Amino acid sequence: MNEQIRAREVRLVGPEGEQVGIVPLERALQLAADVDLDLVEVAPMARPPVCKLMDFGKFKYESALKAREARRNQQQTVIKEMKLRPKIDPHDYETKKGHVVRFLKAGDKVKVTIMFRGREQSRPELGYRLLRRLESEITDLGYVEAAPKQDGRNMIMVLAPHRAVKASAVAATASRGGPRDRAADESAAPEAGETPAAGETAAAGETGTTADTSGQ
Repeated sequence: MNEQIRAREVRLVGPEGEQVGIVPLERALQLAADVDLDLVEVAPMARPPVCKLMDFGKFKYESALKAREARRNQQQTVIKEMKLRPKIDPHDYETKKGHVVRFLKAGDKVKVTIMFRGREQSRPELGYRLLRRLESEITDLGYVEAAPKQDGRNMIMVLAPHRAVKASAVAATASRGGPRDRAADESAAPEAGETPAAGETAAAGETGTTADTSGQ
């Protein structure tokens, strides 16, 4: 910038983006001084390097504002977890599906885990059918990012929101003036009529948490 530039001549761009042409460095510095602006290298690898007349302090301030706004509007990707049993009660299934729908609408991914116990492990098709049913019922909100896969005594599938759904969630967050209330959003406590199975505790997602229980 300014006297730090070492090239003998530069391709000069005016403050409004107009092309001035190739001029000696001394001439470019004089033009910058005449209009009380800085001479800033914007393409130092070009031959000759491209320089622009600008208010560098104002440019840095506006760039910082834009970066801050982009960070404020950026929604962190969160993976929630929902656990189900292969023989889950219909009411519990609808309750848990409601949580999955809410997570997807909020722009979050959901890891759906089918937990097998005892002789249920010999019937993996029960879990597979349940996951496929869930997939078909949320198809307007999301898609299967990771297909059902057996992992020990569990079967796991990852759902992700469609791009338009996530964009709507980001816009809604921005309109509220900042990141959403993660504590309220991550709560997936059992609703009326849903009874936690003995010994089961809240399940933690990879980057988010849900107070989730499996249905019988």
